[in-house]
Amino acid sequence: MERRLLTFIITSTAFFFVYFTLRSLLLPPPPAVQPNAAAEVAEVEDAAVEQDKTEENEEEIANSEDESAVQEALPGGTERTETPRWATLGSMDPASGHFMLMTLNSRGGAVERIELTEREAKSNQLKYRRVDVRHGYLGYFAGTSAAVVDGVTVNVVGPGTPGATAGIQVGDVITTVNGKPIAFREQIDAALIKTEPGDTVDITVLRKSDSESQPAELVLSAKLSQHPLDLIRLARDGGADQIKGNLTRLSCLMTLAQINKKKIDVGKRSITGVADPAQMVWSIEEKPGPTDAVPGTDELTFSLTLTADELAKANGEAVELVRSYRLPESSYVIDMALEVRNKGTEPHDLAYRLSGPNGLTLEGWWYSNKISPNFSGAAARDIVYKNVADGHELISGYNLLKRAKKTPEDADQTIFAPDTGEASQALKYIGVDAQYFVAAYLPPSGEEVFSDFRRATAEIVADADKIERHKERAVNTSFYLTSNVATVAPGAAIRQELRMYAGPKDADIVEPYGLGDVIYYGWFALFAKFLSGLLHFIGGVIGNYAIAIILLTVLVRGLMFPLSRKAAVNAQRMQELAPELKKISEQYKDDMEGRLKAQRELQHRVGFNPMAGCLPMFMQLPIFIGLYRALSVDIELRQKTLSSMTEWASNLAGPDMLTYWGDWLWEYLSGRGTGWLGPYFNILPVIVVGLFLLQQKLFMPPATDEQTAMTQKMMNIMTLMMGLFFFRVPAGLCLYFITSSLWGICERVLVKKTLPKGKHFNLDNTVDGVAVPTQKKKPTLADRIRDSVNKPEPKAERPNKRRRPDGGKKRS
Repeated sequence: MERRLLTFIITSTAFFFVYFTLRSLLLPPPPAVQPNAAAEVAEVEDAAVEQDKTEENEEEIANSEDESAVQEALPGGTERTETPRWATLGSMDPASGHFMLMTLNSRGGAVERIELTEREAKSNQLKYRRVDVRHGYLGYFAGTSAAVVDGVTVNVVGPGTPGATAGIQVGDVITTVNGKPIAFREQIDAALIKTEPGDTVDITVLRKSDSESQPAELVLSAKLSQHPLDLIRLARDGGADQIKGNLTRLSCLMTLAQINKKKIDVGKRSITGVADPAQMVWSIEEKPGPTDAVPGTDELTFSLTLTADELAKANGEAVELVRSYRLPESSYVIDMALEVRNKGTEPHDLAYRLSGPNGLTLEGWWYSNKISPNFSGAAARDIVYKNVADGHELISGYNLLKRAKKTPEDADQTIFAPDTGEASQALKYIGVDAQYFVAAYLPPSGEEVFSDFRRATAEIVADADKIERHKERAVNTSFYLTSNVATVAPGAAIRQELRMYAGPKDADIVEPYGLGDVIYYGWFALFAKFLSGLLHFIGGVIGNYAIAIILLTVLVRGLMFPLSRKAAVNAQRMQELAPELKKISEQYKDDMEGRLKAQRELQHRVGFNPMAGCLPMFMQLPIFIGLYRALSVDIELRQKTLSSMTEWASNLAGPDMLTYWGDWLWEYLSGRGTGWLGPYFNILPVIVVGLFLLQQKLFMPPATDEQTAMTQKMMNIMTLMMGLFFFRVPAGLCLYFITSSLWGICERVLVKKTLPKGKHFNLDNTVDGVAVPTQKKKPTLADRIRDSVNKPEPKAERPNKRRRPDGGKKRS
C-alpha cells in the first residue's frame, strides 16, 4: 500500500513537472500565463461592457466605478459636475529622493493612489514592488475613455515613471500600447501582460497642439520598469485582487459633519439636503518643491467654497474648506492640514468629518495568514488604533462585515463617542492595517496624541451582501473621524493638523512614529523575533535568504543532535521490541485493557519510554511556529528570492508559484480564496509531503497488529491531507521543512550505523510463556575495575609437542 502510494506521488509530480515544462516551451503562452492575467483579461471584458451602462443599472456601476462618478450619473447627484483634475506629489525618479508617488484627485481634494518608490541602495531596484505582478510597468494615468476617438485620455503622468520618461503628457490620447488597440484604461495593463521589466514598448498617442486643428499621431518608446507597490489604490484597479462587492472610493475625503443644527444622519455620508464637499470639485494650488521654507518638499492645497444657496437648508452662509498635503523627501509620512472657515456675517456651529484611507493592497490575501490578537482572527485589512485608555486595539474586517450583514442599519462600529471620556478620545494613531503595510493618521509633529475629534468609527467600504463566500478576508475597510463642534465667528476658522503614515511595517521606520505595536508576532514573539534577527544576520553575510533559511535549519538541527540521536536509538529499540509486542497482542487478543497493561509492563521492565522519540518534534514546534510567524510578519523576508536567476520562488514569504494553472483548473481548486489549492501549482509543498512519506516508510516500526497497521495508514493519509492544507504556505517555510527532513533522514541512517551491534535487550526470559526482555545494564567504571582485579590469571601454557598418531607410545 505504502509503496504504491509513494510511487503515485512521485509519478504524479514528475508528470506535472514535465507537462508544465513542455507546455511552456512548445505552446504559445495563454493570456493568463502571468500571475494576474486571467483577472485582468476579465476586467478588460467587464470594463468594455460597463462603458454602455446607464442609470437603469446603477447597482452594477456602484461595484466598479468610483462613488464620485456614480454620484454624477444618478438622480439627485451634486450640481457641480466640473471635470476633476489630477495632481501628483513625489516621484518615481531615484534621483528625486522621494519614497512615494502620490496621485491626488480634485474631486473631494482626496488621495487616489499612493505608490512606494524607495530603491535598494545596492541594486537600485524597487524596494517594495508588487509581488503578484511580473509584467512591465508603464505608469498610472488615471485614464478616461476619449470622447471622439477610440483611446484613453491621459489625465496625470507621475514624475519619473516610464511613461513620463517616454514623453507622454497630460491630454494625450493613448490609442495603442505594444501594438494593441486601447479603448479604456484597463486595456493598458492588459497590453503589457507578456512583457517584462526592462522591455521597450511603443505607445501611439494623439496630441493636439494650439497651432494644429487636428491632433497629430506620435509613436513614443518607453522602457518598462518593475511595478511599484501601489499601497493605496482604487478597488477597480486591483487587478487579480478585484473583489466583487468592494466599492471604489477615494481616500481621505473631507465633508461637513454639522452646520448649525443640521448634521449627518446615522448611516449617511453627508448632510441631507446640503451639498457634499466630498463629491465636488475643489480648486488646486500647487507649490512644487524644493521651497525655501521646507527644502525638497512638494505641497498641494485644495480649497472649496460652499455658497449660501448650497447651505440654505442648514440656514448657513458661505463656508470655505481648505486642505493641504505636504510630502517631505525620504519619508513615508504626509503632513496634512484641514481648515473650515466661516465666510458669512453670522457665527456658525461647524464640524467636519475626515475619512481614512481605504483600498490598501490586498497582497497575498488568498494565501497569507495575518496574525491577530483577537480570537476572531484578522482579515487582509483591519482597523487598528491606540489611545490613552485602551492601548493598541484591532477591529477585524471579518467582524465589520458580519456586523454589516446582520444589522445593515447599524453597520459601522463606534470606536469612541463623546460620552466615552477624554482618555478614549486621546488618539495616538488610527489606521488601516495590512499584512506588511499600514496607513494611519498620526498626531502632528511634536505631539503625542490628537484629541480634537469627538467620534471615531470603523466601517467597510463594500456592499456586504455582495461579498462572495470565502472572500470575506478581502473586504475593503476604512474609518472616519468627526471633529468637535465649534462656534466659529465670521472670518474665523477651525483648523486641524495631522500626519498620515503610509508605508512598510518595518520596526526601524515605524517605532519613531509610535507605531511599533502594529507589528504583532503573537504568542511566539520571542522565537519569531530571535529567528528574524538571526536570519537577517545570516542573510546579510551570505546575501541570500533562501540559503540563510537552510543554514538556520542546519544550525538548529545540529544543536538538537543529542536529542535526535536519543530518539533514533529509541526508534531502533522499538523495532527490536516489535516481535514481543506482537506476541502480547496475540495473547490478549480480546482483552484491550490487559494488552495495554502487559505492553506497559514490558516497556517498564526494559526501561523503554515510547514518548522519548517525540521530544525532538516538540522541541522543533516553537521553532517552526516562530519561523512561520517571522515569514508572516517580517517585511525584510518579503520579496526575497530563492535565486536571482529565476522568477520562480521570487517571494519567500509566499508560495513558490512554479506555474499558473488557474486558466484551466476548476474554480473549486484554483480559485483565489474559493479554491483549495489556489491558482498556482507549487512544487515545494509536494517535495515536502514526499519527504514526509519517505520518512514514515523508512523509519516507522513494522505494524504488530491490525490496529497498528490501520494507524500507520491513517498517518499516511493525514500526511497527504496536511500537504493539501499546506499547499499555499510560504516557500521559505517549505525550505525549512525540506532541509529538516533531509537532515532527519541522513541523521537516522548514520545513527543506525553507529549504534552498537547486537540487540539492546536479552529476550531469553519468559513470563507466562511470553518473552520478557531484560535491559542490559551498562557496566560502570567501578564494575570494570572490579572485574579487572578479580579476573583470574591465565595458566601458563606448556609448549605444544607434536603428538604421535599412536598416542605417543613407542613401537616394540
